[in-house]
Amino acid sequence: MKLVAIALALLAACGSQQTTETLADSVRIYNDGVRWQRFEIAASRLPREEQSRFVDDMDARAKDVNITDYEVVRLDTRGDREAHVQIKMTWYLKKEQIVHETHAMQAWERHGKQWFLTDEHFLRGDQMPGLVDRETTSADAH
Repeated sequence: MKLVAIALALLAACGSQQTTETLADSVRIYNDGVRWQRFEIAASRLPREEQSRFVDDMDARAKDVNITDYEVVRLDTRGDREAHVQIKMTWYLKKEQIVHETHAMQAWERHGKQWFLTDEHFLRGDQMPGLVDRETTSADAH
């Protein structure tokens, strides 16, 4: 009887603990969601106020663009709350059927026990529709 009580106490303790999600988990969940057009899942890794617009934007982009693969090229942590992640995406425009490769830089921040994507922009390669090019954007502002 004493062993049953100990086992139940351990199960209750394990069930009540919340584990901190790793950066690698969050990066995978987001990029898998984008890759497989599970935009609601990907959006869960964005700040709440951006989630609805993100899903709408990604639904619109998916009519023209198909992402066939992605790879994490580099993951640089900046302390325990910030990170930059370089992603290489393989994609094509549905009307062209020509495969392109694009590198993007993602900025991640940890709030509480979860990591959130706070910025993603074009780094190099082929310009991908819907991915912001900071150099073009800042040049347009001047």
